[in-house]
Amino acid sequence: MTVTRSKDKKVVYRCSDCGYAQSKWSGQCPGCGAWNSLVEGLEDRTPAAGRFSGYAGAVPAEAANPMSLADVEAEEILRTPCGLEEFDRVLGGGLVAGSAVLIGGDPGIGKSTLLLQTIAALSERRKVLYITGEESIRQVSLRAKRLQLKCASVQILAETELERILATAAAHHPEFLVVDSIQTVYSELLQSAPGSVAQVRECAAQLVRFAKQTQTTVFLVGHVTKEGALAGPRVLEHMVDTVLYFEGDNSSRFRVIRAFKNRFGAVNELGVFAMTETGLKEVRNPSAIFLSRGDDEAPGSVVMVMREGSRPLLVEVQALVDESHLPTPRRVAVGMESNRLAMLLAVLHRHGGVPILNQDVFVNLVGGLRLSETAGDLAVALAVVSSYRDRAIPKDWVVFGELGLNGEVRPVQNGEERLREAAKHGFKHALAPAKNVAKGIHPGLEIVPVRSLREAIAAL
Repeated sequence: MTVTRSKDKKVVYRCSDCGYAQSKWSGQCPGCGAWNSLVEGLEDRTPAAGRFSGYAGAVPAEAANPMSLADVEAEEILRTPCGLEEFDRVLGGGLVAGSAVLIGGDPGIGKSTLLLQTIAALSERRKVLYITGEESIRQVSLRAKRLQLKCASVQILAETELERILATAAAHHPEFLVVDSIQTVYSELLQSAPGSVAQVRECAAQLVRFAKQTQTTVFLVGHVTKEGALAGPRVLEHMVDTVLYFEGDNSSRFRVIRAFKNRFGAVNELGVFAMTETGLKEVRNPSAIFLSRGDDEAPGSVVMVMREGSRPLLVEVQALVDESHLPTPRRVAVGMESNRLAMLLAVLHRHGGVPILNQDVFVNLVGGLRLSETAGDLAVALAVVSSYRDRAIPKDWVVFGELGLNGEVRPVQNGEERLREAAKHGFKHALAPAKNVAKGIHPGLEIVPVRSLREAIAAL
């Protein structure tokens, strides 16, 4: 294959540690001595004279005219609904023209299915182009027929060369462009293989630049590593406007899509889907899924109200406390930080009077969710006490609150919203921080305000 060279670009190998650049690759950087740190990239052939004003003989640049920020007219962002309300919620209300959206997730989690359903709904009134680099056109067509989607207006192309993808998109002027996936796309200007750091960075930069120049909404599908992070350079996440992660257990039919970065909306927003034979279906009431409890009351189980993005969720917390036969008792947390659990157990021992130093403690959040806020401290502590004393907490109780190191129960954000969510699902009693109990009336819900951990234990 003949590698074409741009007249104003050249290939250089730059060290990712010290910045040393040379024209050929080598295993060790001559500048700092680091191994395997030289990364291929493109740079201008003509040196930028006067790049730093401190150099002698620098060419003075033409001065720009800044303007007052108050004089800039703030226009309302126009959004396009994508046909799935849960997806719109994660995106901040819909798709924004000229934005670049990066979607990552484990293989087989449903990324391609979600995008195919999205562009099928958009193609009824907008022009879309689907670029497939991992699958053939026939495979995508078979999936569309299996999902019973109307894709007559969807334009599809099986291509992995960046220059041809951009030329095709420029000729057909789509409003929405899907590239599945960015790791399969390569540029002829680089010698490295598709999926390498240089190829991913250069191809993503060109696609994002195309989105901004033509006001085309671009979807990029990204691979993930063994640790669950997006594969490729970290700069990939900085280039795009929105970063979404598709999460879920292969043994469960439920999928969760979460926004970790969004320049046009709130981060940590959550959308819940159920995988069916005809594709992903929206789950309008996620709390009902995470509250699939048994009929009998069991020790170590308590319902808490956590908040994901702009929505409150009712989630069951389970704890198991058992006598340890090891020199160092085990502390296992699934769905929350282990350090947070260790701190709560220390507070529980010191200020709650519960001796669990010689006990194994296991804590789990039902449904595969992850507790990323402090509002679940009180619920976790009470679940541990319930299991240790082998006394069940009534099923019509809901708990939330933050625990301080002195055993005090501290208020959390959006307390009224959490109480409304509990009342809506038929809970009769709520254990909440005293400062979160306002004058609002919640029919059918008795609110028990607590100020300390001992008060909470005594109330239950």
